[in-house]
Parts: sequence; C-alpha cells; structure tokens
Amino acid sequence: MDVIRVVQDFHPRPAGRYPADGEGNGTTFRERFLLPALRNRTPVVVDLDGAPGYPSSFLEEAFGGLVREQVKPEVIREFLKFKYSQPGFKRYERRIWEHIDRASMVSN
Repeated sequence: MDVIRVVQDFHPRPAGRYPADGEGNGTTFRERFLLPALRNRTPVVVDLDGAPGYPSSFLEEAFGGLVREQVKPEVIREFLKFKYSQPGFKRYERRIWEHIDRASMVSN
C-alpha cells in the first residue's frame, strides 16, 4: 500500500486546478501521484494532514479528474483511502467523494 503525504510529498499549500495556477495544482497531483497508483490498482492512502486547507478547485481537479481520466469510480472507491487527524479535515474527505460522484454522473 502506498501512502501519499500531500504536504511532504507534493506541496505545502495545495491549491489551484491547472499547472498555470502554481506548483501545488490538482492536475499535477493527480497525474504524478494518483493516476499511476490507481491505473496499477495499487491501494493508496492519501494523508491530508499538514495543509492549511484544500480549496475545491484542487480537490475537484485532483480527484474528480480521475473519472475524466477514465478511472472507474468503483476502482477509485476500492483502492483510494484517506488519513487525517487535523480537526475538521473529515469535510475534505466528504468533498472529495462528492467531486468523484459528480464527475461520474457527468461522464455517464
């Protein structure tokens, strides 16, 4: 099982949708970390701790974008898990699943 620590492995302030939005963008996170693991069906835990927060633009592009990249929602649900201990971070997990569900409804 892979563990991706967003702040340590990617960027201390994840934000934005596209590379033009800065280094911590959702597209780069998805392409560099999430897609390789999920396409290989490698279980992955995304550790959300340490960030000041997660803007919707980042979450939608990184996680909702998986569906647009042809990763089936059932594969995402089977192989993707989240870890966090910061107060209030449960809301980011809920938002991620909402973005994935919304993207899958649009792609059907």
